[in-house]
Amino acid sequence: MPESRIREPAAAEAGRGSFIGGAGSTTDASVELMRLINAYQLSQALHVAASLGVADHLKDGPQTSDTLAQACGADPGSLYRLMRALAAVGIFHEAKGQRFSLTTLGACLTGDAPGSRRDYARWIGTPGMWQSWGNLLHSVRTGEGAAEFTAGVDAWTYRDQHPEERAVFDAAMTALSRAEAQAVIEAYDFGRFGCIVDIGGGEGQLLTAILLACPGAEGILFDQPKVAASAKRVLSSAGLGQRCEAVGGDFFESVPGGGDAYVMKSVLHDWDNAAAARILRSCRRAMPPGASLLAIERLVGPPNEDPSGKFFDLNMLVQYGAQERTREEFQALLRIGGFDLIDVVTTRSALSIIVATPSPAE
Repeated sequence: MPESRIREPAAAEAGRGSFIGGAGSTTDASVELMRLINAYQLSQALHVAASLGVADHLKDGPQTSDTLAQACGADPGSLYRLMRALAAVGIFHEAKGQRFSLTTLGACLTGDAPGSRRDYARWIGTPGMWQSWGNLLHSVRTGEGAAEFTAGVDAWTYRDQHPEERAVFDAAMTALSRAEAQAVIEAYDFGRFGCIVDIGGGEGQLLTAILLACPGAEGILFDQPKVAASAKRVLSSAGLGQRCEAVGGDFFESVPGGGDAYVMKSVLHDWDNAAAARILRSCRRAMPPGASLLAIERLVGPPNEDPSGKFFDLNMLVQYGAQERTREEFQALLRIGGFDLIDVVTTRSALSIIVATPSPAE
């Protein structure tokens, strides 16, 4: 994207418009708290902008809100009000004549941007996600997921029943995986393994990236049968059909044997400790001596730090009655599952690579 078409908001303007920031004094605390209370409005505004594809329409240069409204199928006056609000927090820049351009933040809402957040912004405002968060109080009172309380079925079944929301969710997860996969490959040497088994590997974004970076390795992608069938097409289109097999099954029961490395990216955080331990034990039974387990997960930070990780943890509570974990919690979980924690490798993304080996006593 040409540099001249993306405007960087002035620091002072961005600071005044920020929804999240520390209070400068006791007098400012009430104002800052009100911004935090109203932060849900910003999330919904970003969701609407992403769903309308506003940023994509601005990639080729500034446009008036009336022109954007025609391109997006929106009411001109209402779209202008949305755009000026987002410009006030640095997503877009408003010039004379209700003319808008992208900022560096807004450019991340385009579909083809490196690290694009467009599909994630589309997902967070879908009814299944948005309404579940409206029942956070239920989760905190009971320890149960709010998604099932809200919809009457668990989050996975809900998305199966609402294919339009499932498509948005899948696109969001694919975009996240694409960015995270590169960070994982940069941080860890997968070339030492001859056969890499990706447990719960989805459509194969991570395993594809690993195998393309490690031409001497072979792979097995393991997921639900319908997901594995879709992954076969992804792997084949990447030229990996001869080096990688896609296998369907249930990781609570068993997983493919014979791998040198068993990779699980963002799998354990979907489950409570009892279910996660069952997955680990399935892996432990399949792993030959000397094999490694690589759990790629977000680690919860220390007290008074890492708000992003801790709000992701709340999201896992709301969606699945599950959790993100600290290093110590992962160590305890691995021990129950039959593994010893060996190392934690950080990446430039929010994810870390938790390296474990089968416990000798198992």
